[in-house]
Amino acid sequence: MSKNTDSNLYTILFATGMVIIVGAILAFFASSLKPTIDENKRIEKQQNILYAMGVNENDETSAVFVSKGKVAAEFSKYIKKQLVIEGTKVSEDANAYLIDIKKEQTAAKEGKQRKLPLFIGEKDGKTFYIAPIRGKGLWDAVWAYVAMDANMVVQGAYFDHKGETAGLGANIKQRYFMDDFIGEHLLKDGDFKGISISKSNNDPKNIEKTDNEVDAIAGATITGDGVSAMIKSELKKYVSYFNTLKTN
Repeated sequence: MSKNTDSNLYTILFATGMVIIVGAILAFFASSLKPTIDENKRIEKQQNILYAMGVNENDETSAVFVSKGKVAAEFSKYIKKQLVIEGTKVSEDANAYLIDIKKEQTAAKEGKQRKLPLFIGEKDGKTFYIAPIRGKGLWDAVWAYVAMDANMVVQGAYFDHKGETAGLGANIKQRYFMDDFIGEHLLKDGDFKGISISKSNNDPKNIEKTDNEVDAIAGATITGDGVSAMIKSELKKYVSYFNTLKTN
């Protein structure tokens, strides 16, 4: 007996079968690729942390990470401690760099104690404190790794985004923008103020480092406001830890 392929039942069964088959194939690939995806995320985080403290392969104008083949060795060489700050508790954790900042922000909104990772690096006789932060740009998430000294003066930064406009907000990951933060003070007269991405900044060459401002990117006002808000809200959470450095 020939099948009635025009019936509704046949169509439903065929569609259901295809969904199951395709779903099984996608699940198989997702499972088999997960170790590779996780490894790439690990490498990327280590590259970001190192970049912020000046361990990179930059040329005169471009931002270039330490190569994948070297990143593990460089991370071990330059990162001396990984800390997790939970309220007044500070502990060491060799895998602090794997903490998911987005999940920790969500947990804090639910009233749970948030974990704040902080990485302590040493290079050329200087100590760097690198904090990962995350915020909201125009279209989606923006994030950064900011390296500071013990006085919360910025020593380097790496910015990135998920979906900002090409040639506008996406330029937060361009070196000319990131380099502007080097030397900027996060404190003002001993109080935390942050750094604003300002359209009215009267310092286009960014010579003044104690005004708590850097020049805005043309046509990227909302992205800039998001970066400013991220820096102010996220880095302020580390102030209590930096205060302990002054008393030790």
